[in-house]
Amino acid sequence: MPADEKMMVLRNYDLWCEMSDEEYEALNVSHHFIVAKKGDYIYFDSHHLNKLYFVKDGYIKIGYIDENGNEIIKEIIKEGEIFGQFALERNNMNGEFARAYKGNVSLCAFNIEDFEKLLTKKPSLAIKYTKQMGEKLRRAEFRLVNMLNKDVRSRLLAFFYNLAMMDGCNASAVSYSMENFLTHDDIAKLIGSARQTVTTFINQLEDEGLVKITRKKIALPDIKKLEKLVVVT
Repeated sequence: MPADEKMMVLRNYDLWCEMSDEEYEALNVSHHFIVAKKGDYIYFDSHHLNKLYFVKDGYIKIGYIDENGNEIIKEIIKEGEIFGQFALERNNMNGEFARAYKGNVSLCAFNIEDFEKLLTKKPSLAIKYTKQMGEKLRRAEFRLVNMLNKDVRSRLLAFFYNLAMMDGCNASAVSYSMENFLTHDDIAKLIGSARQTVTTFINQLEDEGLVKITRKKIALPDIKKLEKLVVVT
Protein backbone atom coordinates (compact mmCIF):
# COMPACT_ATOMS: atom_id res chain seq x y z
CA MET A 1 0.00 0.00 0.00
CA PRO A 2 1.43 3.44 -0.95
CA ALA A 3 2.37 5.77 1.92
CA ASP A 4 -0.45 8.24 1.20
CA GLU A 5 -3.04 5.45 1.30
CA LYS A 6 -1.61 4.21 4.62
CA MET A 7 -1.93 7.70 6.03
CA MET A 8 -5.59 7.88 4.96
CA VAL A 9 -6.27 4.53 6.61
CA LEU A 10 -4.79 5.78 9.89
CA ARG A 11 -6.74 9.02 9.73
CA ASN A 12 -10.01 7.10 9.72
CA TYR A 13 -9.59 6.72 13.49
CA ASP A 14 -10.47 9.46 15.95
CA LEU A 15 -7.09 9.49 17.68
CA TRP A 16 -5.28 10.35 14.44
CA CYS A 17 -7.86 12.27 12.41
CA GLU A 18 -6.34 15.72 13.03
CA MET A 19 -2.76 14.73 12.31
CA SER A 20 -1.03 16.72 9.54
CA ASP A 21 1.13 15.23 6.80
CA GLU A 22 4.25 16.54 8.57
CA GLU A 23 3.21 15.03 11.90
CA TYR A 24 2.45 11.73 10.22
CA GLU A 25 5.89 11.72 8.64
CA ALA A 26 7.50 12.53 12.00
CA LEU A 27 6.08 9.29 13.43
CA ASN A 28 7.63 7.35 10.54
CA VAL A 29 4.58 5.08 10.56
CA SER A 30 4.68 4.34 6.83
CA HIS A 31 7.76 2.15 7.34
CA HIS A 32 6.23 0.20 10.23
CA PHE A 33 2.98 -1.25 8.94
CA ILE A 34 2.80 -4.88 10.05
CA VAL A 35 0.65 -7.84 9.05
CA ALA A 36 0.75 -10.75 11.49
CA LYS A 37 -0.76 -14.15 10.86
CA LYS A 38 -3.05 -15.86 13.36
CA GLY A 39 -0.97 -17.13 16.26
CA ASP A 40 2.07 -14.98 15.50
CA TYR A 41 3.66 -13.14 18.41
CA ILE A 42 4.10 -9.39 17.98
CA TYR A 43 6.39 -9.62 20.99
CA PHE A 44 6.95 -12.33 23.62
CA ASP A 45 8.11 -12.24 27.25
CA SER A 46 8.90 -8.58 26.83
CA HIS A 47 10.38 -6.52 29.65
CA HIS A 48 11.85 -3.63 27.68
CA LEU A 49 10.07 -2.36 24.60
CA ASN A 50 10.35 0.94 22.80
CA LYS A 51 7.21 0.83 20.68
CA LEU A 52 3.51 1.49 20.63
CA TYR A 53 1.24 -0.52 18.34
CA PHE A 54 -2.08 0.53 16.85
CA VAL A 55 -4.54 -2.16 15.74
CA LYS A 56 -5.98 -1.39 12.29
CA ASP A 57 -7.74 -4.71 11.83
CA GLY A 58 -8.15 -7.90 13.84
CA TYR A 59 -7.67 -8.92 17.46
CA ILE A 60 -4.64 -9.04 19.75
CA LYS A 61 -4.35 -11.19 22.88
CA ILE A 62 -2.29 -9.57 25.65
CA GLY A 63 -1.00 -11.71 28.50
CA TYR A 64 1.90 -13.45 30.18
CA ILE A 65 3.01 -16.95 31.16
CA ASP A 66 2.89 -17.69 34.88
CA GLU A 67 5.48 -19.69 36.84
CA ASN A 68 3.57 -22.90 36.13
CA GLY A 69 3.59 -22.34 32.39
CA ASN A 70 -0.06 -21.30 32.21
CA GLU A 71 -1.19 -18.56 29.85
CA ILE A 72 -2.77 -15.66 31.75
CA ILE A 73 -4.86 -13.32 29.58
CA LYS A 74 -4.82 -9.66 30.64
CA GLU A 75 -7.04 -8.40 27.83
CA ILE A 76 -8.11 -8.98 24.25
CA ILE A 77 -8.06 -5.80 22.20
CA LYS A 78 -9.45 -5.01 18.79
CA GLU A 79 -9.44 -2.49 15.96
CA GLY A 80 -8.78 1.10 16.99
CA GLU A 81 -6.93 0.30 20.22
CA ILE A 82 -3.30 0.81 21.26
CA PHE A 83 -1.02 -1.66 23.04
CA GLY A 84 2.67 -1.99 23.86
CA GLN A 85 4.41 0.70 25.90
CA PHE A 86 1.22 2.72 26.34
CA ALA A 87 2.60 4.23 29.58
CA LEU A 88 5.50 5.59 27.48
CA GLU A 89 8.03 3.92 29.76
CA ARG A 90 10.58 1.25 28.89
CA ASN A 91 10.58 -0.83 32.06
CA ASN A 92 6.96 -1.73 32.82
CA MET A 93 6.17 -4.69 30.54
CA ASN A 94 6.74 -7.42 33.18
CA GLY A 95 7.19 -10.28 30.72
CA GLU A 96 4.09 -9.44 28.69
CA PHE A 97 3.33 -10.99 25.31
CA ALA A 98 1.12 -9.82 22.45
CA ARG A 99 -0.21 -12.36 19.94
CA ALA A 100 -2.41 -12.23 16.84
CA TYR A 101 -5.72 -13.81 17.80
CA LYS A 102 -8.64 -15.34 15.86
CA GLY A 103 -7.14 -14.42 12.47
CA ASN A 104 -4.64 -12.22 10.68
CA VAL A 105 -3.96 -8.80 12.20
CA SER A 106 -2.96 -5.49 10.62
CA LEU A 107 -0.94 -3.08 12.76
CA CYS A 108 1.16 0.01 12.62
CA ALA A 109 4.02 0.70 15.04
CA PHE A 110 5.97 3.74 16.14
CA ASN A 111 8.73 4.55 18.63
CA ILE A 112 7.66 6.10 21.91
CA GLU A 113 10.24 8.90 21.58
CA ASP A 114 8.71 10.02 18.28
CA PHE A 115 5.23 9.82 19.79
CA GLU A 116 6.25 11.84 22.86
CA LYS A 117 7.63 14.60 20.63
CA LEU A 118 4.34 14.69 18.73
CA LEU A 119 2.32 14.87 21.95
CA THR A 120 4.25 17.96 23.09
CA LYS A 121 3.45 19.68 19.79
CA LYS A 122 -0.16 18.52 19.54
CA PRO A 123 -2.12 19.13 22.78
CA SER A 124 -5.38 17.90 21.24
CA LEU A 125 -3.75 14.54 20.46
CA ALA A 126 -2.29 14.40 23.97
CA ILE A 127 -5.77 14.89 25.46
CA LYS A 128 -7.30 12.17 23.27
CA TYR A 129 -4.48 9.79 24.12
CA THR A 130 -4.80 10.51 27.84
CA LYS A 131 -8.53 9.77 27.71
CA GLN A 132 -7.96 6.51 25.84
CA MET A 133 -5.33 5.40 28.32
CA GLY A 134 -7.55 6.44 31.23
CA GLU A 135 -10.30 4.23 29.85
CA LYS A 136 -7.81 1.37 29.49
CA LEU A 137 -6.78 1.71 33.13
CA ARG A 138 -10.43 2.02 34.22
CA ARG A 139 -11.23 -1.28 32.53
CA ALA A 140 -8.28 -2.96 34.26
CA GLU A 141 -9.44 -1.61 37.64
CA PHE A 142 -13.00 -2.78 36.91
CA ARG A 143 -11.76 -6.33 36.29
CA LEU A 144 -9.60 -6.34 39.43
CA VAL A 145 -12.40 -5.10 41.70
CA ASN A 146 -14.81 -7.67 40.26
CA MET A 147 -12.38 -10.55 40.80
CA LEU A 148 -11.69 -9.48 44.38
CA ASN A 149 -15.24 -8.73 45.49
CA LYS A 150 -17.75 -10.73 43.42
CA ASP A 151 -18.66 -14.35 42.84
CA VAL A 152 -18.36 -15.92 39.38
CA ARG A 153 -21.99 -15.31 38.36
CA SER A 154 -21.76 -11.64 39.36
CA ARG A 155 -18.42 -11.25 37.57
CA LEU A 156 -19.92 -12.80 34.44
CA LEU A 157 -22.94 -10.47 34.50
CA ALA A 158 -20.68 -7.46 34.94
CA PHE A 159 -18.38 -8.72 32.17
CA PHE A 160 -21.15 -8.94 29.56
CA TYR A 161 -22.61 -5.58 30.56
CA ASN A 162 -19.24 -3.83 30.45
CA LEU A 163 -18.39 -5.53 27.14
CA ALA A 164 -21.54 -4.06 25.61
CA MET A 165 -20.76 -0.58 26.96
CA MET A 166 -17.23 -0.73 25.53
CA ASP A 167 -18.66 -1.88 22.20
CA GLY A 168 -20.81 1.24 21.97
CA CYS A 169 -24.13 0.23 23.52
CA ASN A 170 -26.32 3.26 24.22
CA ALA A 171 -27.49 3.66 27.81
CA SER A 172 -31.09 3.91 26.59
CA ALA A 173 -30.93 0.70 24.55
CA VAL A 174 -33.48 -2.02 25.25
CA SER A 175 -31.33 -4.83 23.83
CA TYR A 176 -27.91 -5.10 22.23
CA SER A 177 -26.00 -7.47 19.96
CA MET A 178 -22.26 -7.48 19.27
CA GLU A 179 -19.67 -9.56 17.49
CA ASN A 180 -18.47 -12.58 19.45
CA PHE A 181 -14.69 -12.86 19.37
CA LEU A 182 -14.39 -14.78 22.66
CA THR A 183 -14.42 -18.45 23.60
CA HIS A 184 -15.71 -19.66 26.96
CA ASP A 185 -12.08 -20.26 27.90
CA ASP A 186 -11.22 -16.64 27.03
CA ILE A 187 -14.05 -15.35 29.19
CA ALA A 188 -13.03 -17.62 32.06
CA LYS A 189 -9.45 -16.34 31.98
CA LEU A 190 -10.60 -12.72 31.74
CA ILE A 191 -12.84 -12.98 34.81
CA GLY A 192 -10.55 -15.28 36.81
CA SER A 193 -12.55 -18.49 36.74
CA ALA A 194 -12.53 -22.01 35.26
CA ARG A 195 -13.93 -22.69 31.79
CA GLN A 196 -16.36 -25.36 33.00
CA THR A 197 -17.74 -23.03 35.69
CA VAL A 198 -18.19 -20.20 33.17
CA THR A 199 -19.95 -22.53 30.72
CA THR A 200 -22.37 -23.63 33.47
CA PHE A 201 -23.24 -20.03 34.37
CA ILE A 202 -23.56 -18.95 30.72
CA ASN A 203 -26.10 -21.74 30.22
CA GLN A 204 -28.01 -20.46 33.27
CA LEU A 205 -27.98 -16.89 31.97
CA GLU A 206 -29.24 -18.09 28.59
CA ASP A 207 -32.09 -19.97 30.31
CA GLU A 208 -32.96 -16.75 32.17
CA GLY A 209 -33.01 -14.77 28.92
CA LEU A 210 -30.15 -12.50 29.98
CA VAL A 211 -27.71 -13.49 27.25
CA LYS A 212 -27.70 -15.49 24.03
CA ILE A 213 -24.36 -16.56 22.58
CA THR A 214 -23.62 -18.02 19.17
CA ARG A 215 -20.28 -18.48 17.43
CA LYS A 216 -20.70 -15.09 15.75
CA LYS A 217 -22.80 -12.98 18.13
CA ILE A 218 -23.31 -12.13 21.78
CA ALA A 219 -26.85 -10.84 22.29
CA LEU A 220 -28.14 -9.16 25.45
CA PRO A 221 -31.96 -9.22 25.12
CA ASP A 222 -32.71 -7.03 28.16
CA ILE A 223 -30.04 -4.43 28.89
CA LYS A 224 -32.03 -2.73 31.67
CA LYS A 225 -32.55 -5.98 33.57
CA LEU A 226 -28.88 -6.84 33.18
CA GLU A 227 -27.89 -3.37 34.38
CA LYS A 228 -30.00 -3.73 37.53
CA LEU A 229 -28.45 -7.08 38.31
CA VAL A 230 -24.94 -5.69 37.81
CA VAL A 231 -25.66 -2.76 40.15
CA VAL A 232 -27.24 -4.99 42.79
CA THR A 233 -24.54 -7.63 42.70
